[in-house]
Amino acid sequence: MSASSLEPVRFVDLAAQQARIRARVDAAIARVLDHGQYVMGPEVAELEAQLSAHSGAAHTVACSSGTDALAMVLMARNLRPGQAIFCPAFTFVATAEVVAWLGAHVWFVDVDAETFNIDPASLETAIAGARQAGHEPVGVIPVDLFGIPADYDAVSKIAAREGLWVLGDAAQSYGARYHNRRVGTLAMATATSFFPAKPLGAYGDGGAIFTDDADLAETLRSILFHGKGTSQYDNVRVGMTGRIDTMQAAILIEKLAIFDDEIEARNRIAARYSAQLGSHVATPAVPDGLQSVWAQYTLKLPQGTDRAAIQASMKEKGVPSAVYYAKPLHRQDAYSHHGIAGGELPVTDMLADCVLSLPMHPYLDEDTQDRVTEALISAL
Repeated sequence: MSASSLEPVRFVDLAAQQARIRARVDAAIARVLDHGQYVMGPEVAELEAQLSAHSGAAHTVACSSGTDALAMVLMARNLRPGQAIFCPAFTFVATAEVVAWLGAHVWFVDVDAETFNIDPASLETAIAGARQAGHEPVGVIPVDLFGIPADYDAVSKIAAREGLWVLGDAAQSYGARYHNRRVGTLAMATATSFFPAKPLGAYGDGGAIFTDDADLAETLRSILFHGKGTSQYDNVRVGMTGRIDTMQAAILIEKLAIFDDEIEARNRIAARYSAQLGSHVATPAVPDGLQSVWAQYTLKLPQGTDRAAIQASMKEKGVPSAVYYAKPLHRQDAYSHHGIAGGELPVTDMLADCVLSLPMHPYLDEDTQDRVTEALISAL
């Protein structure tokens, strides 16, 4: 059978996962339909309790999306104009977007060429630049890109010295480990996303915030419900509609039950990719002591490679690929007036030109994975 006659490879195969747990998901949805508590039903508190047990965080606040999770923490920290937040430019826009919502300054930081995560040296340069510009540094949002935790030890050391708080952006990394600690316990607060394509995804939008700070958790619960005090009609602060739907919480409970097994499968698949591709491309590196959840398997093509041609060749064989991120945040029109560490981000710019992400999900069988690697090697 020719490659062109085969079914296209799925970049993320949610259907295979659904087939595994469909009966349990159907039963969970039926329970929500039966009790009819579609907003803040009992499944929300149950999900929060299970996520706290899974992550090791003292408090989990489930919410409407990963973006809202970030925003609510910034609101709880009273972020305001004139203040500066530091984040990598090589990430999805939500990380910077929430800072801009509140009128504060974003300072973009370069990343490490191997892990794609925030570069501590560039962070220090950005902090100095912000102060020179008259901006008040208050917080840093390291992003755990593609599933690998950022260098929290180095970032936290800088933050403590400079008087900053740390908000972890774990939209792509929930379930990962950092020196025997789960993501969710590595910062003042950690935000994650349950967008369907994430390693732990709902069937719609959703997110969560993890923290060991009881006062912060209480404030977040107020913010996500219109800033409520004793009730939603007693408004003690400015809030938002940040609640997670009960239906999504019910679905996530069933997905969490198989999540650790799926993480193991993702790591097995990633190791096989690296073994097959290591002599052809620069495969992703996971630092010693860390475990990724492989939200994406992202490699670096050789210098001078025509990435568009590679993708087109793979597509002809029914193999999809993706580029995260071809246009970094410091080059986006909406953020062109914000700060840049040292005036340029050379590693970010280099990565934007050479990264390529391959199909990755826990149900990628070896024959299909061989199709992916063979298509890439042939294209190269």
